Amino acid sequence: MVWTGTWVAERLGVELIGDEELPALLGLALRRNPKRAHLLVSSVLGKHVPQHPSVVYGTGLGLGLRVRELLGAREAERAVVLGYAETATALGHAVADGLGTAPYLHSTRRPVAGVATAGGFEESHSHATSHLLLPEDPELLAGEGPLVLVDDEFSTGNTVLNTIRGLHERYPRERYVVVALVDMRGPADRERLTDFAAEIGARVDLLSLAAGTVGLPDGVLARGQELVARHEPPHGAAPAPRSRGGFTAVAAPVRVDLDWPAELPDGGRHGFTPAHRARLEGALPAMTQALAEALALGTADPAPLPGHGPAGAPRVLVLGFEELMYAPLRLAGALEDAGLDVRYSTTTRSPVLAVDDPGYAIRTRLVFPAHDTPADGPGERYAYNVAGGGYDAVVAVVDSAADTPELHAPEGLLAQLAAHIPHVVLAVVPSYAPHPQAAAEPVADTASEAIRTEPFAAPASGAIRSEAPEAPEAIRSEAPERSSMLPEPLRGPAFSSYAPEEVGWLLQDLSDAELEAPTEEREEAIQSGGAHYAESLPVEYQPSARYQELFHSALESSAARIAHAVGTVTETVLAEKPGRPVLVSLARAGTPVGVLMRRWARRRHGLDLPHYAVSIVRGRGIDANALRWLAAHHDPADVVFVDGWTGKGAITRELAAALRESEEFAGFDPEIAVLADPGSCVRTYGTREDFLIPSACLNSTVSGLISRTVLRSDLVGPDDFHGAKFYRELEGADVSGAFLDAVEARFDEVAATVDTDVKDLLATDRTPTWEGWAAVERISEEYGIHDVNLVKPGVGETTRVLLRRVPWKILAQRGAGADLAHVRLLAEQRGVPVEEVDGLPYTCVGLIHPQYTRGATGADGKAVASR
Repeated sequence: MVWTGTWVAERLGVELIGDEELPALLGLALRRNPKRAHLLVSSVLGKHVPQHPSVVYGTGLGLGLRVRELLGAREAERAVVLGYAETATALGHAVADGLGTAPYLHSTRRPVAGVATAGGFEESHSHATSHLLLPEDPELLAGEGPLVLVDDEFSTGNTVLNTIRGLHERYPRERYVVVALVDMRGPADRERLTDFAAEIGARVDLLSLAAGTVGLPDGVLARGQELVARHEPPHGAAPAPRSRGGFTAVAAPVRVDLDWPAELPDGGRHGFTPAHRARLEGALPAMTQALAEALALGTADPAPLPGHGPAGAPRVLVLGFEELMYAPLRLAGALEDAGLDVRYSTTTRSPVLAVDDPGYAIRTRLVFPAHDTPADGPGERYAYNVAGGGYDAVVAVVDSAADTPELHAPEGLLAQLAAHIPHVVLAVVPSYAPHPQAAAEPVADTASEAIRTEPFAAPASGAIRSEAPEAPEAIRSEAPERSSMLPEPLRGPAFSSYAPEEVGWLLQDLSDAELEAPTEEREEAIQSGGAHYAESLPVEYQPSARYQELFHSALESSAARIAHAVGTVTETVLAEKPGRPVLVSLARAGTPVGVLMRRWARRRHGLDLPHYAVSIVRGRGIDANALRWLAAHHDPADVVFVDGWTGKGAITRELAAALRESEEFAGFDPEIAVLADPGSCVRTYGTREDFLIPSACLNSTVSGLISRTVLRSDLVGPDDFHGAKFYRELEGADVSGAFLDAVEARFDEVAATVDTDVKDLLATDRTPTWEGWAAVERISEEYGIHDVNLVKPGVGETTRVLLRRVPWKILAQRGAGADLAHVRLLAEQRGVPVEEVDGLPYTCVGLIHPQYTRGATGADGKAVASR
């Protein structure tokens, strides 16, 4: 494959020197510029070169995950991300998404009346230089947590370093992280970063995909300008429309109503929080369907477009607009997820030479007038590599400020697209209008006051300052809080081994706390009333090789059975809560089930369901702060609580009581959806059989490496989420992903049966009988225990007894076979007798040693000791 920098390299002697990945990430082009003739053209940014949206978004997301790993969970929760307009706006968004908890702001060249400037800067090597920072929340940049600055390339570092200098004078902090796709600094520039960090007394880290330098021979600027002049077409000239597949007519664009959520920002110009991201995620399926129908690709149209993509599939370009990159990118990604052959890029202000040569990064150029009434006056705008790209359709996404007569003019963008692409769809996103502030500060005069970023020189103390003076006290006191006082959900890989989109944990990270205690000590404290079971953690059980083999064997034999139960409970939920339910799993047994339900909904229906995990503690209720966070970000009526299985129904009753006793949470439905309901305690279930669920066989190593939840007054305050630990050190034994993947692999196999069974199930009476509770009360009295909390019915709960508590004996249904193989093995390892009985409504029941102390005798007449 020809490198897209060959044409420039051969003619000017320009070289890329550095990592082997650089040629795959960068091509070269030429532009008219008095300071730098060459342009590094990214193949993964989605600006000048159309690319698969999954590649563009995944690249930024991956960098965000690396930032989170670098900072650690605690510092990541305090971070703010700042991206640079126009090329890095979506990249910065994706980095913020990878961090998971960070609000995002990008610079802008569009002044907005009534919004105070938090800073501004000049980028003097650029063709259009005025950058403004216009957060709706004046305090967005005022925190002490890390500031993450995101740009597409780090060349000299002047822009980023002077941005930091200006902001540091106004909002000092201890740490900065610079993120770029490529780090192209020379040795002198690298040394300057070290000196700069020492000068301001802060730590400055840099992350990139690849590093290198650009080798420039003497006289390259003049020769580059001459080359541009020789190949530049006459002013205003544009390539003639290309005929493709016999098509030559210009089609009228089709306008689609996206039904963009009210008050949802169209991007990060004024700030974009994780809560905004969650709202966007929720709206994407419906917007995707609207786009598919407008493209004549949905089920509503009997005559889909002819295709020129792989296997005849229609090839679609989603084209964003200058700074508006993130919303089009997410729409493009949703269309790609729906099975379309999609590419993504955006229009731009940057004038670049187009040369139709495989060794040149910019093959074609569309030229059209600006259509958003820019503050710096009218001018040309460009769309690169669109004409001649073989597209069957294009979705042009603009904000409402850019939906002007110039957009629809005969020489405008839509007409230019229609001349080259058969099917043009226009999608307009409402331009977000920030809520009025008490007073607006004037925009900085870029010629005299704004931060200048070239040439770089260490100024005298106080010489470089952010434009806007401190906001008046009246404004600061009325500034909105960042989303809420509660933190955003924790996500993997910083917290748990699950992918960040699989689940958000509404917990606090207690990984550094010493919480584990020997099983016998915990049991004595719990039964004596000296401690609650949620105040400590058992030492994590490390399975033997034999037990691990048993887990994998059980998973192989039961994966289809579990997949059927997952499908059944998910389809039941979707039938009874039409729209887009919000899955809230009860950590931690419910969390793998919630992830599987989310995967089923996505695979079978294209639904991207939000999924969170919360803590509920027997005797103390569900985490009220987690419910408050959910109510602030979602409609409580959409929330579906999810658990792994029911035993006697204690947690079901706990949840119902907690919601019933508080008017604040009256909007939440207390019904729990479970994979298995052997106790007949709920209406929404995948099965009522008591069978081996492999995720019950292990502890954290099948649950994303997360501990049981913890509620202890010295660690969890009144305004905190409940806590849990992330056992990173157990990564080598983690089978969380293997469990999920094995079950998901059987989804298609069971789908038809699930559809039939769900229809039958919905027509039956599913009223809980609570027969399990009655059985537990009977067993408690028959065995002289007199405490239902020490009777743990069902395979899952029995396994927990053997792994976490001091077991007395196991009652097994006579004739129970493979479903109890792991129970028998654990019982053998701990010296616990297994007693076969008749008439048991469960496959097995675990009995905790009654009135346990470390001197109490076990079934064998000796003190029970764990192994």
